[in-house]
Amino acid sequence: MAKFFSPNADQMQIRKVETRADVDAFHQLPFTINQGDPNWIAPLRQDVEKVFDPKKNKYFTHGECIRWLLTDGSGTVIGRIAAFINKDNAYTETQPTGGCGFFECINDQAAAFKLFDTAKAWLQERGMEAMDGPVNFGERNAWWGLLVEGFTEPTYQMNYNPQYYIGFFEAYGFKDYFRQLSFGLPVEMDRPEKYNIFYERLLRQGYHFEHAKKNNLEKYAEDFRTIYNQGWHNFHNFHEMSREQSLQLMNSMKPVMLDYLLWFGYHNGEPVAMFIMLPELNQWFKHIHGNLNIWGMLKFLYYKTFGHNDRIFGIVFGVVPKHQRKGVEAGIVMAADKVVRPKGRWKWIELTWIADFNPKMVHTCETIGGKVMKVHVTYRKLFDESKPFHRHPIVE
Repeated sequence: MAKFFSPNADQMQIRKVETRADVDAFHQLPFTINQGDPNWIAPLRQDVEKVFDPKKNKYFTHGECIRWLLTDGSGTVIGRIAAFINKDNAYTETQPTGGCGFFECINDQAAAFKLFDTAKAWLQERGMEAMDGPVNFGERNAWWGLLVEGFTEPTYQMNYNPQYYIGFFEAYGFKDYFRQLSFGLPVEMDRPEKYNIFYERLLRQGYHFEHAKKNNLEKYAEDFRTIYNQGWHNFHNFHEMSREQSLQLMNSMKPVMLDYLLWFGYHNGEPVAMFIMLPELNQWFKHIHGNLNIWGMLKFLYYKTFGHNDRIFGIVFGVVPKHQRKGVEAGIVMAADKVVRPKGRWKWIELTWIADFNPKMVHTCETIGGKVMKVHVTYRKLFDESKPFHRHPIVE
């Protein structure tokens, strides 16, 4: 880790990120903070900038965001933070709730608190009464939650942070709103014998499983949308996925997609389950140091072609409610196993995080042999701490 002198609190200055130099400093700070940490992998600058670009981030149509830099008395950047309001969700909470994220800071509590105070004040000016963090001005699949356990190489678009950040958030009054559990398991691990029994029985009951084909992505995008809208509809602040969004998502995966890693389950032709996996992109991106410019793209293509990558990342796993508790989760896992294992290429799979408020899916991950490899926490700070704090409701 880089070493800093503790700044004088009276000399610290906060400023909005406005110029190109400010943007460069915003992206440079994590390199300085994480210097010497062999597990840290720089997020892609281009991915992060999309969050703050109204032309590329749909959340600006119903929200707003801002970001700041913190400097010491000499003008050295020592911290950064962003704040956001998603107006579609903010007022569905007990207290109107905004968010903060992209937090980075030297190991100095006064500096951290100045950053938190800045985000809090901006949110209060807009009528918010609580603040979640660290979160993203976007979907929960990217840069969501503070890493508290499992300080190993992060998967693509997952937060990685120094351990001392935990103390900053908790000392400021953030509380554990929900925990995000990332499960991992060896690809070659034997599945429970009952899984094969479920698989064979399901085939006799009108179920079948197949992997996607790149030449028919429009069909699988629609199947994805159907399963997602049915399977996730009772989650808090759920919004239906449109046809355009699902097709855009499928096309965005196409450059790194391997057909045999995207699985769908059907019952009498109706899409009812999906298990979507991709090669773990950070195993390639870690070589380009956070910038997918022309040179970074050439390096990415080189490592994608010739580099070593034996990890898979499971980005979505779900079954529509009508077909849960019938062994469909086991069936789709076994169908994928029968194709993926013989390839001999993949050694390890890490599943996208599962929230602790979703005990059914936690149980499924445990049943297939998954072990918790990383834990992130989504914290919530109530601005009026006399009000009762409630964790995220359990999804039944």
